[in-house]
Formats: sequence, structure tokens, C-alpha cells
Amino acid sequence: MRRIDLRTLFGGSLILLGVLMLLEKIGILRGASDLFWGFAMLVASGYFMVMFANNPQVRWWAIIPAMTLLGMAGSVLLPRLLSGFGGSFFLAALGAAFFIVYFSDRTRWWGIIPGGVLMTLAVVAGIDKMEWVNSGSIFFVGLGLTFLLVAILPNPSGKMQWAYIPSLVLVIMGALLGTRSTAALADFVWPATLIIIGLVLLVSFFFNKQA
Repeated sequence: MRRIDLRTLFGGSLILLGVLMLLEKIGILRGASDLFWGFAMLVASGYFMVMFANNPQVRWWAIIPAMTLLGMAGSVLLPRLLSGFGGSFFLAALGAAFFIVYFSDRTRWWGIIPGGVLMTLAVVAGIDKMEWVNSGSIFFVGLGLTFLLVAILPNPSGKMQWAYIPSLVLVIMGALLGTRSTAALADFVWPATLIIIGLVLLVSFFFNKQA
């Protein structure tokens, strides 16, 4: 059986796209070109997923374009189902890719950070239209939880104790932004933090000098 090369596949895709665009122009099929690009991205996503599944240790990077294309395909193919949450779906898919990177090999603990940030942005994008929710608060709390995951999830290099510090600071920032009565206090958090760090450094310097 003769092998199908890329020219044949590309040529057939162009013909299909042209036919779909023609059907869309004459009013027979609405959204035909979007349908084509959506399925094209879905197929490309499947290709990268297979590449990742065959060798996740070496080809771990393949899950990132796979999930990116999946998020884009979902936004295109399911506009009514997502109904304004296409951006959230895309960000969540991309965030999931980085968590998969971590769970496929826990030495790649760094994947938790972009994964958590993107998941947080997905939530923020989804609730941004809700007036009763402070998206800034959700953003800081989400970042704080991300660093908490860095601290508590298994890691061959040992526990990342340092991650508790940014986690606590970010969660406090999110809590201060949570209500109108406390949101104004957020302006004083960073100055107070700098003063406290400066005092700790000075005290430790004089303590070590006396010792």
C-alpha cells in the first residue's frame, strides 16, 4: 500500500477547506471554516498526545502543545456550550498541561507553578464579570495555593519549605482584597513587609556581631 505523504494530506485539507468555505458563502453550512479549523486543531492535539504517551520522559514537552491545541479546538467547536468561558477553558487546558508535566515526572516540580498560575487565571477569567467577586482577591489566593502545592506535593529533591512563605503572604493579600472594608489595607501590606524584613536583617546582623 502506497504511503500517504504530507503533500497529499495538505492538498486534501486545502480542498476540504475550500469546499467548506464555499458552502458557508452560499449559506448551506454555517460556521464551516470554524468547524474545519477546530477539527484540524483537534487532530494536531491528538498527534502530540500520542507523541507524549509513547515517551513521556523524553517527550514531556509534547503535552504542552497538545493541551494548547485542545483548548483552542474546544473554544472553536463548542462556542455555545462554553458560552463566554472559552478563554477560561483554554487557560485551564494549558494549566492542566503543566500539571501533567509534573505528575509524569516529579523531578519537574517547576510545572506546578505555571500550572497553578494558569488555572488561577482561568478562574479569574470565568468570574471576572461577577461584580460581587473581587477577581484580584481570587488571583492572589490562587497564587498562594499554587505555592502551597509546591511545598506539600512529593518531590525527589525534598520538600520545598521556602514555598510556605510566598504562599502565606499571597493568601493574606488575597484575604485583604476580599472585601471592600479590608481592600484598602492591601496598600499597607508591602510597606509593612519591607519594614519587617529590614528589621529582621538588622536584628540578625547585630545579634551575630555580638556573638
